[in-house]
Amino acid sequence: MNLADSHCHLIYKGLGEQQPEVLARARAAGVVAMLNISTREREWDEVIGVAEREPDVWASVGIHPHEADEHPDIDAARLVDKARHPRVVGIGETGLDYYYDHSDRDRQRASFRAHIAACRETQLPLIVHTRDAEADTAEILRDEMAKGAFPGVIHCFTASGAFADIALDLGLYISISGIVTFKNAHDLQATAARLPRDRLLIETDAPFLAPVPHRGKTGEPAFVADTCRFLANLRGEDPDALAEATRANFHKLFAKTRA
Repeated sequence: MNLADSHCHLIYKGLGEQQPEVLARARAAGVVAMLNISTREREWDEVIGVAEREPDVWASVGIHPHEADEHPDIDAARLVDKARHPRVVGIGETGLDYYYDHSDRDRQRASFRAHIAACRETQLPLIVHTRDAEADTAEILRDEMAKGAFPGVIHCFTASGAFADIALDLGLYISISGIVTFKNAHDLQATAARLPRDRLLIETDAPFLAPVPHRGKTGEPAFVADTCRFLANLRGEDPDALAEATRANFHKLFAKTRA
């Protein structure tokens, strides 16, 4: 099984303190590619540093919507400049989170649009976080896509089937996390079962959201194998074939990983 974990946080508490061991377990589980995600500017250099040391790890640069208030001056130019690094392959995570509302919604929306502008300029994929904000997320994505196309992925997808269709119509990919293994995730399971395989990614969002049978533990990239097996069973597919397909999708979307 050759897997890509399209979204993890390798410097976060629970993983950063034992990073060599975490990476070794991931590789032993068949993980051959990991995208280490940043959520605030002060993390960028450390996130990139891991990707510089580890040939199977790449980096993103971005500001999480929770952090938008702390980064009022973030603009496309700053993101574009940092994204020139050869190991930076995506922009984000960014987006809208109206569930927690940790940052002002107008500031979240402005930050989201700045990230999209950076993606349009660099043609690096946009990594989208959306929670309880489907309508505004869809409106911004449609509006910005009309100004000029950009690639992207809806990470840790938990939205409605209708939103999945909007994302797919816009040419975006959808990444499924360990939430799909949770016993009450019936709506997500129904959506994940019908997503086109050529637009599907799998992620852990580690150290969060450990899938069954690891619920309650610190998530780590090795667990992407469990999510892949569950998802393959849900879709009636061979796990190895799904792993290979989603790994190929990862490298197709994050094209800079092929350099």
